[in-house]
Amino acid sequence: MEELCSSYTAGIESEIVDPLILIARFVFDFVSIHPFTDGNGRMSRLLTLLLLYQNGYLAGKYVSIEDKINRTRDSYYEALAASSEGWGDGEADYVPFINYLLGIEIAVYADFESRVSGLLGGSKSKAERVEECLENSLGPIKKSDIVRECPDISVTTIERVLKKLLDDGKIKKTGGGRSTAYVWSGSR
Repeated sequence: MEELCSSYTAGIESEIVDPLILIARFVFDFVSIHPFTDGNGRMSRLLTLLLLYQNGYLAGKYVSIEDKINRTRDSYYEALAASSEGWGDGEADYVPFINYLLGIEIAVYADFESRVSGLLGGSKSKAERVEECLENSLGPIKKSDIVRECPDISVTTIERVLKKLLDDGKIKKTGGGRSTAYVWSGSR
């Protein structure tokens, strides 16, 4: 762990490699080292957030990176597996995991931009913003997620838009009760 931290710090100080790449490598190596008996995944998400904050990437204060990772859990494990081959021999291919984490960060910033533009009175209607939230989701999204991402839109309006999108066949409903979620099925 000391070697990992020293290597990361030296990389950041050298300013040769972009911090986002170094953060992804650090997180991947941390997960691969597996320093704790339990909680390594949660700790890796906290470290991701901390390192992003330290390098000026602050959207994670407003959009949950952990939620994005949890919603794409299968892709996360696929990226880990793809990058893990040869890790013990120093021959890991970091690219799949780096691409995955960069994709998460892009999704976080897209959500952040959507929220800010809505709060600043962007040109999109509330219905368009709810639809965009569903369309840009990386996986199933619950009504509570939409409420959180569009805090200025009433629950009644969100429910009305969800019903219309269901009726129009643009989204599909999964689960039931508290686990009800929606998946975009319309054209992009």
